[in-house]
Amino acid sequence: MHLLMVVMALILAWYLRYYWSSPMGSWTERFPRALLLFLLPPLLLLTTTFAVFCMGPHGHIMVWGWEGWVSYGLAISFLGFAGVLWLKLAWEGNRILEQIRTYPIVYVYGTPARLLNAPLVYCALIGFWEPELIISQGLLDTLDVPHLKAVLAHEDGHRHYRDTCLFFFLGWLRQLTSWLPHTESLWQELLLLREIRADYWATRQVDNLLLAEALLLVVNTPILLEVNFCAAFAQHIPTNHVTQRIDALLQQPDSIAQPKIWSWVWLILVLVPLLVIPFHH
Repeated sequence: MHLLMVVMALILAWYLRYYWSSPMGSWTERFPRALLLFLLPPLLLLTTTFAVFCMGPHGHIMVWGWEGWVSYGLAISFLGFAGVLWLKLAWEGNRILEQIRTYPIVYVYGTPARLLNAPLVYCALIGFWEPELIISQGLLDTLDVPHLKAVLAHEDGHRHYRDTCLFFFLGWLRQLTSWLPHTESLWQELLLLREIRADYWATRQVDNLLLAEALLLVVNTPILLEVNFCAAFAQHIPTNHVTQRIDALLQQPDSIAQPKIWSWVWLILVLVPLLVIPFHH
């Protein structure tokens, strides 16, 4: 029975990811759809393996004598790998943050930031729940005041939505289930929608054309950090992503906010394996 639960969770997770083909709908529809298809399969695998782990290798409904130990071993292996991966990513993130916090603090139009004394054009939020804003001397020298304020407003959008914390978690799930279909496609879709959402937040404070111009001025800057807990304004963005961001800025969509509560109903499915635990003997 336990092995059947694991196999069924694997089949369902594979099917849900395989269902993704390409972005569909408006900007407001794309975000919850992509997020749901990205989240549901790994969370289902995690809750299923956790349920099997809690129930142990023994039970009255076993088809074969060895079945309980096989499913139990798979559950321990998957949960163990997930835990080690989480600790590894968190440790790497803390090391990078410790290095960034050695940079001097400057105030850019009232916004505190860590100054990177380098000629490259770079601006990003780096960290977890309370990230650090890092800004390069090259960016300060390249952009004029209105465009620089537009970039700062964009990064303020990332801070408002806690994107560094959210994408650290999503990046962990990405590495944990990289073997599932369309993981990378969904990840790129979420990265794009994250930036469009921050762009939309910035347009509440600055002109959307200024933000589009700033994007074109700093696009495809050299990679400084390629980590899950980094939200950079423009860092080796694919050409189609630049085009879509500019199109979204010109269209000024009504809202690219968090998914509505009803769109999370499907996540209840991940709790089903946990409901089996009280009935196990």
